[in-house]
Amino acid sequence: MSLVRAKKHLGQHFLTDKNIAEKIVNSLRNYSEYKQVLEVGPGMGILSDFLLNKQDLETYLIDIDTESYEFLKRKYPDLGKKLINGDFLELDFKAVLPGKFGIIGNFPYNISSQILFKVLDNRDQVVELVGMFQKEVAQRCVEKPGSKEYGILSVFLQAFYDVEYLFSVKPGVFNPPPKVTSAVIRLTRNDVQKLDCDEKLFWQVVKSGFNQRRKTLRNALSSLLNKENNVVDPMLDLRAERLSVKDFVEMTNLISKSRRSVE
Repeated sequence: MSLVRAKKHLGQHFLTDKNIAEKIVNSLRNYSEYKQVLEVGPGMGILSDFLLNKQDLETYLIDIDTESYEFLKRKYPDLGKKLINGDFLELDFKAVLPGKFGIIGNFPYNISSQILFKVLDNRDQVVELVGMFQKEVAQRCVEKPGSKEYGILSVFLQAFYDVEYLFSVKPGVFNPPPKVTSAVIRLTRNDVQKLDCDEKLFWQVVKSGFNQRRKTLRNALSSLLNKENNVVDPMLDLRAERLSVKDFVEMTNLISKSRRSVE
């Protein structure tokens, strides 16, 4: 069986170390809460081999690369419709995987943030994610308030998931080797079904705060604050990177209240 050629435009870097592959698959911990797992970008199936050995999990694979898809179709002839040739970012989860499920993958680094936002949009279904990311992205996901790496992605993910940095992975275990160090993280859905605030406004507050992260929140959020109402709160004198998820919820409620008071 001829090997798949890694394609630069798809951000493909195939993992070659089976020990690391097994370690990634064994990092799935919460599948007592789900029975299906979706692997994104399986390439030549180094993770898939270990996933398909887990009898208590129903494994689905999706790859946008037709060459990988054809390779995997020959390698795993029994998968049938559980092997999907398509774009993960366009996948209708409910149509393919009704109910709750996990996601795993050595993710293409050029779309890693988009993958995480898609997970957030489908957080009622995605119970767990274990994945390989560029180390800087992984650190951003797990970072706590007060750090320069702490940002929009940190807040949004940590609002709905417990995020853990599991281990780093050196470039030499990939073909071709990436120019960066990689890292594996785990997201586990927390108990928050809905934030205790206007969620649409929450997204706006977080994005506005970090889009001008060098400014204090009073200045960064000026377009959201009512100019007629001089809101007083010590958090407004801080920068966005100092606020926790809970603080951002409080800030959102503060802005909602100030808007109602001038209506």
